[in-house]
Amino acid sequence: MKHKIVLPTLCLLAGAAHADSSLTLYGITDLGIRYSNGINASNAAIPAQSVLSIGSGIDYTSRWGVKGLEDLGSGLAVLFQLEGGFLADTGATAKSDKLFDRLSYVGMQSGLGTLTIGRQATILADALSTVDPLGMRDASFNPNITMTALSNTAFGTHSLGTQYGTSGYNDSYYRLDNMLKYSTTNGPLTTRLTYSAGEVAGSTEALSTIGGGLSYENGPLAISGAFMNFRNNANLGLDAYTIGAAYNMGSFTLKANYGYNVANTGNNTQTKARITSAGVTYAINSALLLTTAYYQVTRNSTGYIQDGFDRAFEFLEYSLSKQTSVYLEADYTKWKGNAAGVTGKSTNDSRGVGVTLGMMYKF
Repeated sequence: MKHKIVLPTLCLLAGAAHADSSLTLYGITDLGIRYSNGINASNAAIPAQSVLSIGSGIDYTSRWGVKGLEDLGSGLAVLFQLEGGFLADTGATAKSDKLFDRLSYVGMQSGLGTLTIGRQATILADALSTVDPLGMRDASFNPNITMTALSNTAFGTHSLGTQYGTSGYNDSYYRLDNMLKYSTTNGPLTTRLTYSAGEVAGSTEALSTIGGGLSYENGPLAISGAFMNFRNNANLGLDAYTIGAAYNMGSFTLKANYGYNVANTGNNTQTKARITSAGVTYAINSALLLTTAYYQVTRNSTGYIQDGFDRAFEFLEYSLSKQTSVYLEADYTKWKGNAAGVTGKSTNDSRGVGVTLGMMYKF
C-alpha cells in the first residue's frame, strides 16, 4: 500500500507547495527461508552441499522510496523519484556506495511524453517488465534480469569483468547514472529512447549508452522489445537486444522472450550470450497464482569453451491482503560447460536445487 501525502500539510518537511503537489512513500519488505543444494546463499555454484539460509527479495526486491509530482497546469507536471534497495535480513543497503541505488531522477511530463534525468533502469528492463515469464520475480536469480537486462553477467570462468555504460559496477549494467530517458504512448504503442553520458574527459563515447524500444499492448496481447549500445572506458561496445510477447487467456497468461548480447572485450575477442525463456501463469483463484518458467542461457567467448545454464522455476504466491502475500518457490539449475567452476580445489556441482518459503509486505 502506497501512502500519499498532500504536501501543504507537510510544510515543515516541504515548505510552501503547489496545491496539487503530492508526495508518496512506498516500499517492499520480502524475506524467505531457503534450502538449497549445489547453490549457495548468493546463488553461486558450490560442491554438492546443503545450505540453509534466510534471504531478502526472493519474490520482489526489498526496497523503499519516495516519489512526488507537481501539477504545473496546462497538462505539464514535474516529477521525481528516489528509491533504494536493502537487505531485509540484515538491514544493510543493497549497495554500500549508494543510498538510492535503484532510482534517483527528476523529470517532466506532458501530452508529448515523459522525460526523466538521473539514475534509472535501462529500457531493456522496461521492455522485459510485461513479457518476462517469471514476472520479474527473484531479481538476483532470474536470467532475464541478470543476463538479458545485464544486472549480473558474472558466472563461470569468463564474465565480462569490466564496466560498460555508467552503472558504476563491473558485470552489472541494469541501472545507469546520468541517463536521459524519454517515453511516449500513442494508443497501444509505447516508444522509449535513452541516452547516458559517459562523462569521460576527452571522449564523448567512452562509457556512454544509447538505445530505443517499442512496446505494443492491446487487449490480451503484449509485444515488447528494445536495443541498447553500451561503451566501456576503452570505447569497446556491448550491444544488447530483447524481444518478447505475452498473451492472456483468462486464467492463463503465456509469456516468452528472447535476449541476445555481444560484448567486445578486447582486440578480436568477444563474448556472446543468448537467453531464451518461456512460461505460463495460472490464476487458480483471485488470491492464488501459480507460475512455471524455464530459461536457457548459452554463452560463447573467444578462447573459452561454450558454457551457460538451464534454469526452471515453480512459483506459488498467495495474497493474504492487498499488502501481504506468502509464497513458495522451487528452482532447478543445470550448469553447462565449465560454468559451475570450482571452489578451492573442489569442482562445483553441475546441478543445483533450491526451495524457498517466504512472505512479502508492501507499504
